[in-house]
Amino acid sequence: MQNQAAVTAISAKRLTLALAAAGIIGGAVGAIAVNHNNAVAVNAAAAQANYVAVPAAAAAPPAAPGSAVAMALPDFTQIVARMGPAVVNIRVTGSTKTAMSGPGRGQRGQQPDEDDPFSEFFRRFQGPQNPRAQPRDTPVFGAGSGFIVSPDGVILTNAHVVRDAKEVTVKLQDRREYRARVLGSDPKTDVAVLKIDAKNLPVVPIGKSSELKVGEWVLAIGSPFGLDSTVTAGVVSAKGRSLPDDSAVPFIQTDVAVNPGNSGGPLFNTRGEVVGINSQIYSQTGGYQGLSFAIPIDVAYRIKEQLVATGTVKHAKLGVTVQEVNQGFADSFKLESPEGALVSNVERGGAADKAGIRSGDVIRKLDGKPIVASGDLPAMLSIATPGDQVKLDVWRDGKIVQIGARLGDASEKAEPAGREAVAGADSHARLGLSLRPLEPMERRQSGIGAGLVIEDASGAAANAGVQPGDVLLSINGRAVTSVEQVRAAVGSSTKSVALLIQRGSDKIFIPVRIG
Repeated sequence: MQNQAAVTAISAKRLTLALAAAGIIGGAVGAIAVNHNNAVAVNAAAAQANYVAVPAAAAAPPAAPGSAVAMALPDFTQIVARMGPAVVNIRVTGSTKTAMSGPGRGQRGQQPDEDDPFSEFFRRFQGPQNPRAQPRDTPVFGAGSGFIVSPDGVILTNAHVVRDAKEVTVKLQDRREYRARVLGSDPKTDVAVLKIDAKNLPVVPIGKSSELKVGEWVLAIGSPFGLDSTVTAGVVSAKGRSLPDDSAVPFIQTDVAVNPGNSGGPLFNTRGEVVGINSQIYSQTGGYQGLSFAIPIDVAYRIKEQLVATGTVKHAKLGVTVQEVNQGFADSFKLESPEGALVSNVERGGAADKAGIRSGDVIRKLDGKPIVASGDLPAMLSIATPGDQVKLDVWRDGKIVQIGARLGDASEKAEPAGREAVAGADSHARLGLSLRPLEPMERRQSGIGAGLVIEDASGAAANAGVQPGDVLLSINGRAVTSVEQVRAAVGSSTKSVALLIQRGSDKIFIPVRIG
């Protein structure tokens, strides 16, 4: 008995998804947690080598002066008829290690996550665990969608659809079925490429996601809950959306209805061109709630080319850790608006380090494109390749500095962190900190070159999250090694200060409001 994992969506904290009722009995996948690996994709429209322009709806009569303008709805029928045959249903068979509850008791699914609200249900259903139970392979079944991009059988889908797959079957709209090979997958962008042995297949035309506009109509075709060739439509809600997972994809957000089984399906514009791969939803129930996310086809196709050519993907990296710029940081660094990516740590020997980027810099643009939220930076880098030269607009010491950097390879290991002090200090009177210099032995043990140990935190600093034992490295991007420097830095600030502190092995900026 096959069970489709009902897929969850995305939220700053983990949300757990709904679960197919048959999952426990048949040994299939149970509740799926909120990560990228089991996201829900959208229904999308299918394909053919030559795209079909959708005829405009009958023109509305001219509006009288001062009256509202009537907007005609798009007609998707030709897109569905022409592109539908290139959208495929994907079935996956795999296995997972589970434990037997004892002779004759049947198979048991994987133990649920403790954060899963279904955890108690699983525990009660399965009964007490047998400590001598031996793990065994239990069949796992999954399903998703995909679309044909080459007449000889190359198919694009989501990486999470075929993760850990032992057997992949592709079913066409005309009911023909083929065994598929996985040419490669990239979990970082959630893109996978399949190949079936067939010829003269219908294909989808590829558009440009960069040309999409917010408010534009889009269409999806897929297999939600196993219902092949299901069509849904909506509008583009936002572009370049960064999500709180380990992905670096600038997602297209839509309100197209997406449900379990739609993963990997195409998202079409009104010209019948694929502009995205439906990948994730936001849901507290496991079902569609008005927020669905697609991987831009510009990103997916770059990944596809690498996977077809080599079976692997190389990702670029700048070598920085960044934080969001809130109003407190904007006041501290004298920025007109709370925008950009605040650099809290620079990887030693990385591209940013070689280019001269420092902790406390605020990256405002990459190759002329504005960075509004900190997540925009990794999203922009996701379409770059190692070795690319980029130009960064960096806010430093109250002015913009342009810095060029050659991007590194994300697969290369970083050099061991040598904790130079790009430090921050504080004036105890207004911030509520008790400070002292680092002892020589503390410097040797911690690897921190210079800074001030925070022995006590109260008042504004404590309210902001500063803790005793933190090491203050800098204020407003300027290193401090003495209490006098801290007093001077705080004295020249009017609203707030940005403290760079070392806490364990991490460096983080903390804004403290003093005005």
